[in-house]
Amino acid sequence: MKKNLLFLLLVITISLKSIADEGMWLPHLLGQQVYSDMVKKGLKLSKEQLYSMNKNSLKDAIIIFGGGCTGEIVSPEGLIFTNHHCGYGAIASASTVDHNYLRDGFYARSKSEEIKTALTVQFLLRIEDVTKEVESALANLSGSGRAAKQSDIISSINKRLSNGDKNIECRVSPLFKGNQYLAFVYEIYKDIRLVGTPPETVGKFGGDTDNWEWPRHTGDFSIFRVYANKNNQPATYDASNVPLKPKWYLPVSIKGVKENDFAMIWGYPGSTNRYESSYGIKLSTDVNNPSLVKLREVRLKYMLEEMKKDPAVKLKLASSFASIANYWKFFDGETKQLLKYDIYGQKQSAEKKFNEWANGKAEYQQLFADWGKAYQDWKPYAKSRVYLNEGIMGSPLLAFAGTLQQLLSSLQKPGADIEKIKKELDTRRKAFVEGENKKSDENILAAVLQMYYEDIDKTQQPTAFYKQLQQDYGMLDQTETYKKFAADVFKTTMIFDNEKWKTFISNPSAYAAKDDPAILTASAFINNYLSKYNSLNQKFVTANNEYGRLYLKGVLAMNPEKAKMMYPDATFTMRASYGQVKSYKPKDATFYDYVTTSKGILEKYIAGDYEFDLPANQIELLRKKDFGQYADPVRKDLVVNFITTNDITGGNSGSPVINGKGELIGLAFDGNYEALSHKLAFDKDLNRTINVDIRYVLWCIDKLGGATNIINELKLVK
Repeated sequence: MKKNLLFLLLVITISLKSIADEGMWLPHLLGQQVYSDMVKKGLKLSKEQLYSMNKNSLKDAIIIFGGGCTGEIVSPEGLIFTNHHCGYGAIASASTVDHNYLRDGFYARSKSEEIKTALTVQFLLRIEDVTKEVESALANLSGSGRAAKQSDIISSINKRLSNGDKNIECRVSPLFKGNQYLAFVYEIYKDIRLVGTPPETVGKFGGDTDNWEWPRHTGDFSIFRVYANKNNQPATYDASNVPLKPKWYLPVSIKGVKENDFAMIWGYPGSTNRYESSYGIKLSTDVNNPSLVKLREVRLKYMLEEMKKDPAVKLKLASSFASIANYWKFFDGETKQLLKYDIYGQKQSAEKKFNEWANGKAEYQQLFADWGKAYQDWKPYAKSRVYLNEGIMGSPLLAFAGTLQQLLSSLQKPGADIEKIKKELDTRRKAFVEGENKKSDENILAAVLQMYYEDIDKTQQPTAFYKQLQQDYGMLDQTETYKKFAADVFKTTMIFDNEKWKTFISNPSAYAAKDDPAILTASAFINNYLSKYNSLNQKFVTANNEYGRLYLKGVLAMNPEKAKMMYPDATFTMRASYGQVKSYKPKDATFYDYVTTSKGILEKYIAGDYEFDLPANQIELLRKKDFGQYADPVRKDLVVNFITTNDITGGNSGSPVINGKGELIGLAFDGNYEALSHKLAFDKDLNRTINVDIRYVLWCIDKLGGATNIINELKLVK
């Protein structure tokens, strides 16, 4: 075991041959061969300039932005560039109907105009390898015992390496499916202010139609600033705070890109599962993905209907709608690509070779038989779990009612702090009602209840609920039955009735809420799952994790040469990928150039359209070809987006695209539809990262927004 782990720790640092541009590399373990390959392709920086624990380096300019994106520091005064969709929630929260920054855009002309947000950003301080400590604690444990002990030891390390008083937080990340453990230590800044954003029509140009597609013409950027106390340390919001003096910031190049140019992307890719088994691929394509897509499609339909009717509703639902829509299309595309390229068959071929090698090796020879049994036992119940999470809990009202039920149950516990629970109940309710759109939610509730009844095995349903529904409202195969029920739920629940809620919150109890239709409905489905299927899911997850760990351990031992080309799955930890600016041919007789220009914007523009409208002054500027210093010298046009071969995934949104000299040339914001299987399988031929060209970002700030103060703050490389 120790020998295998030692080998694993050397995987990235020893010689390897790069396959295309696949790889999300841990920057502190860039081996000489990887670094040499980067230099060969155009990198000009030293290893120490890229990543150093003792000196300031490029990694100090890369931040976790909010809860799930990447950002980069681009000025000596803590200015942040990230994606528009990463700042979307903060922009929407700062907006009102009268001051609609989401619709109209916003640029602070001075620091005094910058807007307070609830965002945080995190700077990576250091990485520590704690594999020996974790493995020592785990000894020879396996299954649920190993999982429980792993959780305990990781919590212990996180606590030891964190310091709340200094805003230091440690998070240990298991890599290679639990064959390696690294502790990532962060410093968290809590005073983040909105500096600028383009109008939503620019930041989301193309909407859902263009999402995950190339060619693209989207100005997906927003601007924030980190503030600190007078000692340059993290602090909560205070008017006396000052802009952060960063350890490193990125110069901004407006020289442009050309085919085959070197490109690095640094950031925090969220999650991949490229060492998934064939069983996992099959479950995704047969059950999980199609169910999720079907349910999200219905939710989006009813939300969009109401958003189109009223700008205030659009503003209220915008952030939620964007989030749901993004992965609705992603999982639809993922399924199609997995099937198109027979990833299931490719996995089976690899597993056949593994089984041949494992024959006679006690630790591995029964692995796939046992693994297959675990999937066989769980698969009959997988759809009902998706329908609970994405369907029933896809109704915002039922999702809230479900959390309400959990809080109410805590009232029964000895020593419960009643006043604290009452306060939390009231706070949650106010936040929910403020963000709720009743009409769309009522339609969603009716639809998902009917879909659950029609699509889920009758033996797995909350039979008492549907029996009562039929008795009170009509036949279960009639849509009108569900509509009438949903209307009654929204009409009679105390959650929307201020007087009823006031009476309830004065003396809350599970008994007092037992007749509320929203809570009763949520409880019926949640309790049905918890009492019958939650234990089965936990058993499956534990087994799946254990078999995945053993499989990867075996792969490392089976084929050392292949192991040399392995990198850990993304775990929302800092990674670097490198590639090239490159065009591609997605299918026969079709060629996609590596850049898009303002010409394409004008071709797509439709005045008043929900997805392809643009500000009138932008259209005027583009038609006049008023590009200023941001014009591309070769194309004689304004380059909008460009593509590279970099390997990224969700979490990389907002990541800097950096040239060989360490200069910012763009912001990564999407991937192409032809390679949406990238979480489970990287396509070495078709994978492309879609980036907004930094010159378009600056043009929008300068020419469209008139915020020359922001431009003057940057270090431009011409």
